[in-house]
Amino acid sequence: MSLPIALAAAFVLLVGLVGGQQSPIPGQSSYVVSAGFPSSIFSSYYVAPAPTQEPQPAVFDPVLNLTYPLNLTNPKTIPTADNDPVFYPPAVANLSNATAAAFVNTAIAQIVEIVAGRGGISGNCSKCVAALNIGKVVAQVAPQSVPAALVALCQATKFASNSSCTTTYSAGSYGAIWTQILALADISGQDGLYICNSLSSTFCPAPTTIPYNGTSLFPKPKPANATAPAASGQRVKVLHLSDFHLDPRYYASSEANCSSSLCCRTNVVNSAEPNGSISLPAPLYGAYKCDTPYDLGTAALEAIAPLTGVTGNESFAWTVYTGDLVSHDSQNQLSRAYVEYTETSVYSMFKEFINGPVFPVLGNHDTNPEAIDGPHSLPGPLGQQFSWNYDHVSSLWQNNGWIDAAAANEAKLNYAAYSIKNQYGLRIITLNTDFWYRSNYFNFINTTDPNTSGLFTFLVQELQAAEDAGERVWILGHVLSGWDGSNPLDNPTDLFYQIVDRYSPHVIANIFFGHTHEDQVMIFYANNGTVQNSSTALTSGWICPSVTPLTNLNSGFRMYEVDTGSFDIYEAYTWYADVNSFETLNTSASGPTFKFEYSTREAYPVGWPSDAPLNATYWHAVTEAMETNRTLIETFNTFQGKSSIKTPNCTNDACAAAKICYMRSGSAPLGRQCPQG
Repeated sequence: MSLPIALAAAFVLLVGLVGGQQSPIPGQSSYVVSAGFPSSIFSSYYVAPAPTQEPQPAVFDPVLNLTYPLNLTNPKTIPTADNDPVFYPPAVANLSNATAAAFVNTAIAQIVEIVAGRGGISGNCSKCVAALNIGKVVAQVAPQSVPAALVALCQATKFASNSSCTTTYSAGSYGAIWTQILALADISGQDGLYICNSLSSTFCPAPTTIPYNGTSLFPKPKPANATAPAASGQRVKVLHLSDFHLDPRYYASSEANCSSSLCCRTNVVNSAEPNGSISLPAPLYGAYKCDTPYDLGTAALEAIAPLTGVTGNESFAWTVYTGDLVSHDSQNQLSRAYVEYTETSVYSMFKEFINGPVFPVLGNHDTNPEAIDGPHSLPGPLGQQFSWNYDHVSSLWQNNGWIDAAAANEAKLNYAAYSIKNQYGLRIITLNTDFWYRSNYFNFINTTDPNTSGLFTFLVQELQAAEDAGERVWILGHVLSGWDGSNPLDNPTDLFYQIVDRYSPHVIANIFFGHTHEDQVMIFYANNGTVQNSSTALTSGWICPSVTPLTNLNSGFRMYEVDTGSFDIYEAYTWYADVNSFETLNTSASGPTFKFEYSTREAYPVGWPSDAPLNATYWHAVTEAMETNRTLIETFNTFQGKSSIKTPNCTNDACAAAKICYMRSGSAPLGRQCPQG
């Protein structure tokens, strides 16, 4: 155990002793997973489980009524192309092939001249916008020629390596997507600036936030003196999982310390090793630069019951899953079938190991191309080009008994987002946060309107109905709305923040995210965060640690103790497995050990009453304590990486100031104002 981790553990223990009797943990303090893969969870296998290799289950999809073929996940023959349909905007002209080719070649030559500085245009931003305007004409006149043109242009300007250009801009990757965006975006306006900034921050600076009056979306003003309902005193256990990132192509003994891409695959190497030698053989249960192998995934799921104390016929009141099922493959290795396979496999494992309803959301990796979801407002069939995925997951969720037919139908129409009232009376509203994720390039169309997708109209309608009915709400998403501002876009998260302000704290009890793979928290304040103190703190955003170890993290999960009247959180427990120990694990004798990491209430003692919830006011008090107690920041930093030996220290003033500021930033504009450290 490294010194910072040991100090954090000792600190938590000391707090419990000094503050009185240490509160009991809900289950066992640690759990050693049984040796061997639990083969009964799948009915048949192409490759049977073994102590030295990952299994290859024959996964049956009850929605599509098919069994996925071995060649989809065979680690020795990873596909690098697919036959998925691609979509183009309708052409405004009917050109012959020869005319279209000549037109495209002329456009490429013009763009090369602009990039080289020979077009009479100076400044990277002006050059980029001018080049995009030429690309827009090509996308409108000869759309099917654009992907090949993008590859050629990328290679000619040495924007990336030849192979990366092909992987990124071919039609089946992002080429057809960029064609739609070029044809439909306002290239000469803010859309063009966003596109250029996304290609490189050296092209154009990030556009500033456009003030948006969110009150136009609200059917009613906020009630005067709105207050949250009283606690019932009855508490239930709620599980939070995130970022499973199953890698069915994981290959034990392959290179776990590769030079690029996702490691623990047969198609990667460590370039520093001679003759393709392996520097670090991939352990059966995973490694720091790899996604979750089947053996680690089932080990984590097996450990949940004994560690949380939910055993036998007991069940969690409910479980929230905040997205990302699919592995971090390069785009040319992904396909619709691979996404559908992973969705089917992981949800079936959840059904096997977790009692009680599971309420999932989609993550940015749970689509194809990765991170891409198009708004229904796109013209013609373009607005429905991702319905295959919404139909699939909503049907799986209904088939597993987690949501009813009404919620499933709602999800099919709302980008897999749904609103449902659970058996305790809590309304759970889920969101597809790709519509504020900066890597979803469709968000660069009509950037002046943060509600192009209609996602926020759906959210406000559901929140207003909940307010009218006197219901409490949890909001579930994947990509966090704030923190350091590096993941989401400014305008939509600024609007989301206004919505949270309007319906907190009397309706919205808590908000949950994943995505970063780290253990974090954010605080939402009144008046868009202009004044940040204990009286303006409204709602907490809980960011769940990931099951996947990628990158340089341990594997973990969390459980909450929740009041059934207010639906506030009164305690949060986190567990982890030390991925560094997997290298020396005797897999014939046992699986990995998952252990208790910390209790939130004990880790961050701020004189908080034992009968008070861990709400936004509590978390603001924690940040205030951090301003004078550096040890609390070091504790938070250690737990942020799930006690990984590879977690960087946070011991200087710049890092401490940044950490506190990030915790107080529930939107991208707020996060990007923070000092970097």
